[in-house]
Amino acid sequence: MNFSTSLTLALSTTAIFLFSGCNEGAPVDTPTSTETDLATLGEALFFDTNLSEPTGQSCASCHTAASGFADPDSNFSTSEGVVAGQFGTRNTPTAAYAAFVPAFAYDVVEGLYTGGQFLDGRASLLEDQAKGPPLNPVEMHNPNKASYVAKVAAASYAPLVKKIFGLNVFEDPEAGYEKIARAIAVYERTKVFSPFSSKFDLYIKGKVTLSPQEMEGLTLFEGKAQCVACHPTRPTEDGTPGLFTDFTYDNLGVPKNRAIPAYAKDENFIDIGLAGNPKVIADGRVTENRGKFKVSTLRNIALTGPYMHNGIFKTLKEVVSFYNTRDTNQSRWGVAEIPETVNHTELGNLGLSDKEEDAIVAFLQTLTDGYGAK
Repeated sequence: MNFSTSLTLALSTTAIFLFSGCNEGAPVDTPTSTETDLATLGEALFFDTNLSEPTGQSCASCHTAASGFADPDSNFSTSEGVVAGQFGTRNTPTAAYAAFVPAFAYDVVEGLYTGGQFLDGRASLLEDQAKGPPLNPVEMHNPNKASYVAKVAAASYAPLVKKIFGLNVFEDPEAGYEKIARAIAVYERTKVFSPFSSKFDLYIKGKVTLSPQEMEGLTLFEGKAQCVACHPTRPTEDGTPGLFTDFTYDNLGVPKNRAIPAYAKDENFIDIGLAGNPKVIADGRVTENRGKFKVSTLRNIALTGPYMHNGIFKTLKEVVSFYNTRDTNQSRWGVAEIPETVNHTELGNLGLSDKEEDAIVAFLQTLTDGYGAK
């Protein structure tokens, strides 16, 4: 996307979709000129395919609005980076509603970790997350911060970077890298990423009704299936609409996905999830957190397949069936990748009929943003 196009789009989106709430403070209903400039810059950076090495990969390459801000290529279980044939080991998480994820922390009362970006929480805030992909060897593949910052300095929107951060912003790559990440994070906090515009949102406001099947699915979701235990549906105490995640971590008992290229390189590959987070390692809480991954939001879930951390399931029906019969039909699902920490309390034997599974899937499809938009 060229700078003039990006500027026009960003100005319109920041005017229409004001800033969403985030864990760092109350929702910003009237962004300042600096915040608007940052969002404009963040959008330009987000869509710029010239910032990878080689060129061709941007943040938007793996996070498109039409795919719920997840990877648009659902043919692969994990995402391909800018270097042809190089794939990550995890399914790309959605960037939608990431602004509401709290900072990574350990809850002493509950005895568990919450919050953080990425599926293992290794980036505490959005600013931290934005610093990861540009230097990831399998994603944007830049060799160092200096090379990435130099590309930004050569971009058509470089004058805007200087306007916001000062004329010397590119002279210190370390500081420049931090500032660039900040702009991306500000853009991701706009309502472009968190519009709360699904059929379910309109239903909560009393503006539409759910179909009988969708209503049955919601009743099951909040009742018999107890999905709501980890995916709360109702507004938070501050009035934020339901985010469909409690920001905790869980081992769902997902089997290995041997379609991931990582297994071709190492047949003994195991993804330990949260246990690989440097903070968890430093805390000495590795063993009890092996195989746990962040509970993702279910908003836009119909658009974000394949599913689970390793992309092993292609459809929502498979996911719901897995939750329902994991422990009663192991011949279908296989053995958990890391069996010792599997959650056997809240899923695995839900006793749902096939019709009830379908109803839950129908309800999940009401969580797609843009309902009724022309």
